[in-house]
Amino acid sequence: MTTPNTTLNFDNTEIAFRNKSDKDLERAYWLFKMVASSSLIKIGTPITNFALSAGLPIQGIIRNTIYKQFCGGESIQGCAQAIADLGKGNVTTILDYSVEGEESEESFDACCEEVLKSVEYAKVNKLISFCVFKPTGIGRFDLLAKIDAKEELSPTEKEEFARILDRSDRICKACHDSGIPVLIDAEHSWIQDTIDDIARIMMEKYNTEKPIVYNTYQLYRHDKLASLKADLAYANVQGFYLGAKIVRGAYMEIERERAQEKGYASPIQPNKEASDRDYNDAIIYCLDNITKIGLMAGSHNDQSCLLLATEMDKRGIPHNHPHVFFAQLLGMSDNLSFNLGAANYNVAKYMPYGPVKSVMPYLFRRAQENTSAAGQTGRELSLIIKEKQRRKSLK
Repeated sequence: MTTPNTTLNFDNTEIAFRNKSDKDLERAYWLFKMVASSSLIKIGTPITNFALSAGLPIQGIIRNTIYKQFCGGESIQGCAQAIADLGKGNVTTILDYSVEGEESEESFDACCEEVLKSVEYAKVNKLISFCVFKPTGIGRFDLLAKIDAKEELSPTEKEEFARILDRSDRICKACHDSGIPVLIDAEHSWIQDTIDDIARIMMEKYNTEKPIVYNTYQLYRHDKLASLKADLAYANVQGFYLGAKIVRGAYMEIERERAQEKGYASPIQPNKEASDRDYNDAIIYCLDNITKIGLMAGSHNDQSCLLLATEMDKRGIPHNHPHVFFAQLLGMSDNLSFNLGAANYNVAKYMPYGPVKSVMPYLFRRAQENTSAAGQTGRELSLIIKEKQRRKSLK
């Protein structure tokens, strides 16, 4: 049993919403009310897509509602105010260029260049603690799937894969040279082995002095705790630091449907309890090896965040130890982020950005995940209501 952490109170809404005006709170309230309705999300997604593709004037509405809640701006410079607002609460930023669904070499090059720009910006703005890239932002999904399936590549495809490796290397080298750590996002299981291989190559090359490159472990997969342990064993033998971002995961329904359709065993845990157990075990394992692991704990779960904070205190690990970060998504779980920040833990918010129309696939996915995440939306609403009532009582 761990000793309860008495310095943290994730129900402190005064700290959680300190930077939110009454108008901001009201907008967030109605937005989460809408997200709570799965039928509304299912209907709203195709309607919004149609309106955008038809050129109907709805971008202004989107920009001032769901986009304003979950995104920092349309460009890196456009995120400056949102980054500064987080910084006031001792919370740093992970700039996340969230344009999804592109498939051309030109778009992959453009995404790579955009990530490199975020690295340059991080060098001058110390409120940027990490950079990040999504492998399918710099390479074709179907090619990664073909490599994962161990199918023979054509000469053209081999050249295409070499360009993916080159883009990955350019980003990781820029981060290494700048001292800015970089997160490689996880994706679907049928391309993840190839992503893991790329991450391992980059870590072996650039993590010789400290954790710079971080791979992502989705603990809603039943095999990922074992992967984490195997990767650290390999890192110890090869003499580099392991960078580990641990999350529960984001593709559960798709993974189960595909496994059933294609007749293979699902990679997903049998239930939420198993995911929670492996996630928390991964936290303990990383802390047990904290001299050789850089840990980013991505979680919107109160108990997992409290466990990590408590275990750090129990082991005498400073709250601002450079190898330990908490992370949440912009617009969600401010009660975790800002209360952790107030207690001087290292905290970062994923801040998606990009043109409104281009970021809509990300926003729709995020809304659908919120709808299916048991209790998440209700938790957000209850905290907003509590803060509205607290402010009302002061007037």
